[in-house]
Amino acid sequence: MIDLNKHIRTIKDFPVPGILFYDITTLIREGVVFTETINRLADSVESFKPFDAIVAPESRGFIFAAPLAMRLNAGLIPIRKPGKLPCKTVSKSYDLEYGTNTVQMDIDALKNGGRVLIVDDLLATGGTVEACRSLVEENGGQVVAAAFVLELTSLKGREKIKTKNIVSILQYE
Repeated sequence: MIDLNKHIRTIKDFPVPGILFYDITTLIREGVVFTETINRLADSVESFKPFDAIVAPESRGFIFAAPLAMRLNAGLIPIRKPGKLPCKTVSKSYDLEYGTNTVQMDIDALKNGGRVLIVDDLLATGGTVEACRSLVEENGGQVVAAAFVLELTSLKGREKIKTKNIVSILQYE
């Protein structure tokens, strides 16, 4: 079995002083390691099926959500930064550990009552995924679970997310 922890690089003071950044580029650069990561994500969400689509925030969430959606035969709904989607959108602002941000989703991305899985690379404070969850539910969808490659447990992001089914395949303090 591949030790995925050995493929996570940490970078001090990025993107701002005081932040320890967990870099996934070293996790995805080798095909066998990237494939193992997707396989573990798929295994971790199997019990939450069925879901119609995977919702993923820009941009690192897309890296994991696209191959996972293909593997699980689910659609993919991108959550983007403002101004990146060409049609009518809905928005949600949220706090980061080092600032604020806003995400948007196509207003017609979800089928009413559609069941979705949220996927992102990292669970830190939970702001991004909670904004995604809110967008989905305010627009008629149902979040069945949220899945992450990495989780920074000391930041208690799970407590902020208003869904009970949360999984991560790697945890760090």
